[in-house]
Amino acid sequence: MSKSLSSSQTLQRANHWSGAHDLVTLTYDDRFLRRKVLTTAQGERFLVDLPQTTSLNHGDAFELTDGRLIEVIAAKEPLIEVTGPDLTRLAWHIGNRHTPCQIEPDRLLIQHDHVIRDMLAQLGATLRDISEPFTPEGGAYGHGRTHGHAH
Repeated sequence: MSKSLSSSQTLQRANHWSGAHDLVTLTYDDRFLRRKVLTTAQGERFLVDLPQTTSLNHGDAFELTDGRLIEVIAAKEPLIEVTGPDLTRLAWHIGNRHTPCQIEPDRLLIQHDHVIRDMLAQLGATLRDISEPFTPEGGAYGHGRTHGHAH
C-alpha cells in the first residue's frame, strides 16, 4: 500500500505564520514555481500545486492540506559579490541588463554570468566569488521578478 503524497495549494507569506513542521531549502531559481514535487529536510515529499506561478521568499511557508506548515529557506548558492567606489553606477549597469541583483548598502550580489562579470570588471568593480542565499530585489513597483534575456 503506497502512502499518498501530501499537497499544498496554499502559501503563507513570511511573518504571517508560525510553527513550521519542516522546511524545504530552495535556490532563487527554484523559488519560482507553480506545480512541482518538493522534498523536505526530513525527507517528506509533497506536491506544490499553486493557482499560478509564484515567486517564493525566504520565510514563506507551504500549508499542506492537513494544516502542517513547511517553511521555505533560501539556499546558499554561488554568487558574485560586487563592491567598488561607485555602487550606484554599477547597480545601474546591472539593472540595465535586466539581471537580478541583491542590493545592500556596501555591496551588490548577482548570480554567476561571465558576460556581466567581464562588464563589471571593465567598469572597475571589485568582484569576489561567494556562496550565500540570494534574495534579489523584486521587479517593477517592488513585486514580482525580473528576468534576464534568457527567459
